[in-house]
Amino acid sequence: MLDISTIDFKYIYCTDEAASLQRGRYLKAISSFIGAFDGQEPASIFSAPGRTEVGGNHTDHQHGEVLAASINRDAIAVTAPREDHMVNIIAEGFEEFSIDISDLKHREDEKGSSPALVRGVLSYLNDKGYKLGGFNAYITSDVLIGAGLSSSAAFETLIGTVVSGLFNDMSIDPVEIAKAGQYSENIYFGKPCGLMDQMASSVGNLVHIDFNDPEEPIIEKVNFDFSLTDYVLCITDTKGSHADLTDEYAAIPNEMKEIASLLGHDILRPVTFEDIIENIDMLREIAGDRAVLRAIHFVNETKRARDEAWALNRSDLEGFLDLVRRSGDSSFKYLQNVYAAGCIRIQNVALGLAVSESVLSPDEPVRVHGGGFAGTIQAFVKKENSDRYREYMDRVFGKGACEILAIRRFGGIRVI
Repeated sequence: MLDISTIDFKYIYCTDEAASLQRGRYLKAISSFIGAFDGQEPASIFSAPGRTEVGGNHTDHQHGEVLAASINRDAIAVTAPREDHMVNIIAEGFEEFSIDISDLKHREDEKGSSPALVRGVLSYLNDKGYKLGGFNAYITSDVLIGAGLSSSAAFETLIGTVVSGLFNDMSIDPVEIAKAGQYSENIYFGKPCGLMDQMASSVGNLVHIDFNDPEEPIIEKVNFDFSLTDYVLCITDTKGSHADLTDEYAAIPNEMKEIASLLGHDILRPVTFEDIIENIDMLREIAGDRAVLRAIHFVNETKRARDEAWALNRSDLEGFLDLVRRSGDSSFKYLQNVYAAGCIRIQNVALGLAVSESVLSPDEPVRVHGGGFAGTIQAFVKKENSDRYREYMDRVFGKGACEILAIRRFGGIRVI
């Protein structure tokens, strides 16, 4: 059996609280693997983290810049290679499935499923010339589904990291694994998405990404260790329903692209604030004020993400936290993705922000996280205040709504 006694769990999972949970979790996963695969001894364990968006709210789809980070919640895979071409996966809480690596063609009937994600990642890596092989895997994850931490990107990254570790001596670049995840989600799973989620999960730590050329994004790993500060990252699930919000989400890129088109571009990235002001009468008349406000948000927010990375690289924590506060302010007032238009009774994200700002001090910023409207909020909270803050959030949104997290140092890795 794999000897996990040598694993420094705190080094991977950042805090004593998170590290204390891992030994039992890993032993249970190993036992489940052995039970599921007829007593086979596992060969390796891999890990891929969830992610959080730190800066760049709704900028990636306009080829803007983002700041994202991996967190100390992850998906782990207990694995062993096979001698045939079959990939057999058991993910805790889901049905077992198998994929023959000699048949990696896109299947329409698999859209929206876990097998589609795996088949897509394998297909991409195969097309890029990497070695594939059969393997068994038992996967368990504590990246909460639907909480804005990108459980799907962690899963995709995990599969790519397993292939890298079992068959390619961990030589596949994390950026390539991220691209494999995006390709799988777009083409095989059938969900349009940018590259931010997969990049943060695969590359790890804090990562600044410039999507000016989405085929070759510029990736900068930010040199800052949040564990050395007095702050923790808190993510609160405000428990709103995402049902019937498709039009709200779609309106944001559509309105941004309308402004871009009126200014002679396909996307907003080339547009400046001065371009908007010089054409303000035309833009307001044709596209409307909300579209103009969203364009202004983009122009400033993409620069904010760059400035946040710059501040952290200079160890300017105070400047970084002020930029996070401004990001949240802009998202609420100009991007307007905190509650659905015309929705009077249900404004759970706004309520979370209001309670947070009432409880936290001015140097503990809070912002809407991810897509918005009905999802999560993010706060950088002083460690001494974190339990009190979680108590308030749980009182409003239910026990367990608020998670105290840490930014972890690693993306997709082989643990042992």
